[in-house]
Amino acid sequence: MKHRLCGLLIIVLMFSVVTGVFAGGRQEVADDGVTISFWHIDTAQEAQPYWQELADDYMAQNPGVNIEITVLENEAFKSRLTAMMQAGDPPNIYRSWGGGVMVEHAEAGLVKDITEEVHGTAFGNTIPEGALGVYAYQGRQYGVPYDMGAVTFWYNKNILAEAGWEDFPETWSDMLQMVRDVRNAGYIPMALAGADKWPAHFYWTYLAMRMGGKTAIDGVLEGSGSFTDRPFVQAGELLLELRDAGAFQTGFLGATQADQAALVGNAEAAMELMGQWAPYVQADASLDGGIGDALAVAPFPLVEGGLGAGTDVLGGGNGFEIGRGAPLEAIDFMKFMINRENNTTLARTGRAIPTVIGAEVGIEDPLTRQVADVVARAQYFQLYLDQFFPPAVGGVINDAVQALLAGRMSPANVAQVIQDAWLDYQN
Repeated sequence: MKHRLCGLLIIVLMFSVVTGVFAGGRQEVADDGVTISFWHIDTAQEAQPYWQELADDYMAQNPGVNIEITVLENEAFKSRLTAMMQAGDPPNIYRSWGGGVMVEHAEAGLVKDITEEVHGTAFGNTIPEGALGVYAYQGRQYGVPYDMGAVTFWYNKNILAEAGWEDFPETWSDMLQMVRDVRNAGYIPMALAGADKWPAHFYWTYLAMRMGGKTAIDGVLEGSGSFTDRPFVQAGELLLELRDAGAFQTGFLGATQADQAALVGNAEAAMELMGQWAPYVQADASLDGGIGDALAVAPFPLVEGGLGAGTDVLGGGNGFEIGRGAPLEAIDFMKFMINRENNTTLARTGRAIPTVIGAEVGIEDPLTRQVADVVARAQYFQLYLDQFFPPAVGGVINDAVQALLAGRMSPANVAQVIQDAWLDYQN
C-alpha cells in the first residue's frame, strides 16, 4: 500500500525547539447544548486536576457546553479506544501519539480532518511544522500535539555515586560496566516493565538507531533496506548483552510501568529508560513521592562502532485527535487546551515539553529543561517505533522484543518477524 508508506515517510521529522510570539483565536460556539467526550491517560493524582480545570474554565466561558472526561490507564485506554474504533464510535477528543495508529484512523474515516482549522490559521501558526508533522498524513492534519519530548535515562545520582559513578556513562561499554557496578553495590541497575512490552522496545529501538543511524529506518521505509539488516539484528544482540549483564530486576517480564516507576521512586533501582513523564509516574507510584533532588536525566549512550550519533533522539509526545462526528465545539476546546497561555501553564508543571511557540518560557523544572535541550540538539528525531509504524507492525515490534528478552526468540528471529509483519502490511 504505497499511500500508507508515504504517510509514514511524512512523519519522519527533524524537530527543534524554536521561539516566537503567539497569535490566537477561537471559533464561534453554538448556543445549543452540546456534550463533548474527552479521554486522556493522565492517571497521576497531581495530573488529573489540570485537565479538569481546563474543562471547567472552558465550560464557564461557553454556557451550554458540557465536557465529560474519561481517565484511563495507558493499556486500558488503548484497549477501550480500539473497541470504540471497531464500533465506529470514537470519543470526540482523545489522546494520541500520532504516527501509524493515527494513519489507520484516518484511512478508516474515524478521525476528523482538521486541516482547515489548523493550516495557515492563527492557531496552527503557533506550533512548529515538525511537531505538527507527527500528526499529519498525506498533507492533511488529523491531530495536534501539546507536548513533544524525548526518551532518556532517569537515574538516581546517589545510587550511581555509591557504585562509583559520578557521571553518567556516555558509551555502551561504560554502560555495561556501570550495570555491573550498580549490581555489586546491591541495587537493581535498570527497572523494566516487561509485561507492558513498549518500555522494552525503547531499548531495542535506541540500539538500532545507534548502530544504523537514520539511514537504517529510512531504508526500511523506502524498500532499499530491511528489518533483517545488520543494525536491527545487532540491536537484539546488544539488548541481550545488557540483560545478561544483570541490568533488570528479577521478574521484570511480569512488571508493569507502575512497577518500573516504583522501583526507581523507592530507590530500589538506579534508573529507568522512559519519556518525559517519568518523574510524575515515579512520584505517584512510590511510597514517599519519588527521590527528589537525587533524580537526574541523561541521554542514551553512544554505541562504539555504530553509525548513529549520540544526539539522535527517540521520542514523541502527546496530542489529541478529534473523532469523526465530533461537534465543532470539540475542535474549539482542543484549541483552548493548546493555546499559549494553557501550554505555558502546563510547561510550568514540568509534565510536558510544550509545543506552542513561546510556551517554553514556562519550563521551570531543571530536569524538564534538560529534556527539552536533548530534543533541541537532535539532528534526527525518531517517533517511537511502535507508534511510527501501523499497529499491525508496532504490536509485532513490542511482542518480538519481549520474546527476545524472555529467551523465546533470537535477535535474527526478532528482525525477521518484524520484517514479515511490515511486508504483510504493505501487501
